[in-house]
Amino acid sequence: MSDVTHVPGGDNASLAGSVEAARSGDRGALERVIRRVQDDVYRLALRMTACPEDGRDACQEILIKVVTRLDSFRGESSIRTWVYRIAVRHLLDRKKSRIEQLTMSFDQFGADLLEGLAAPDAPPDPVLVEEVKLGCTLAMLTCLDREHRLAYVLGDVLDLPHREAAEFCEVREETYRQRLSRARRVLEAFTNSFCGLVSEKAPCRCDRRVARAEQLGRIERDRPRLARGPVREAQREMQALHETASLMRSHPDYAAPADVLEGVRAALGGGCSRVLG
Repeated sequence: MSDVTHVPGGDNASLAGSVEAARSGDRGALERVIRRVQDDVYRLALRMTACPEDGRDACQEILIKVVTRLDSFRGESSIRTWVYRIAVRHLLDRKKSRIEQLTMSFDQFGADLLEGLAAPDAPPDPVLVEEVKLGCTLAMLTCLDREHRLAYVLGDVLDLPHREAAEFCEVREETYRQRLSRARRVLEAFTNSFCGLVSEKAPCRCDRRVARAEQLGRIERDRPRLARGPVREAQREMQALHETASLMRSHPDYAAPADVLEGVRAALGGGCSRVLG
């Protein structure tokens, strides 16, 4: 995850130059701006929705707002900071994703994890094991309400400074710290009780959940939705991560789906075609 404000000087200057050119009607510059911020937006949207499809849709919706509001950008902060403000407000106000609609409490989620645990007959595909882990950690976040989930994602997953995270959440820094602390406590208690990647005494193991996840349609053997590229050796051997935040940060550096920009163009119709041409 790139830093919101403290990017290298040349990169920051280049992006700022593209923003100014885009505001002056340069279609190529506007597309460069969107391409530079879309991955950051998608990574946040995915963790707030816990669903790749809903994350993609939310990412498109946010980028449309960025395009249509770019004339209001005054340069008082970096463009990434401005985009994050738009993204956070949109994600807090957006209708519930399909995973959020399950309204799972931590007690319910824990019971669900323990149901159907089975030792595999043979070592399962490491990609499927990784897919279970990634899906589980995303779903786990939705057991938090949106305000506490956002505080945790911004602070412990994306590792943003508390001052900036509080600004994005539109709350005092003290309030933000309290939310982050509460989210940490409940997630750490849950993972220590249930997750074998965090605690060796915990009962749940990702490889023992693969068969059940396939049965429920939560993963597809030939179409992983979250696991990208080769699985790291440490993950393949199921070594304990020992720390809840490390578990939550162990996702790939997701890139926005390839069709996000096309979706923005289509949603804005002819005006977008002229702008993003």
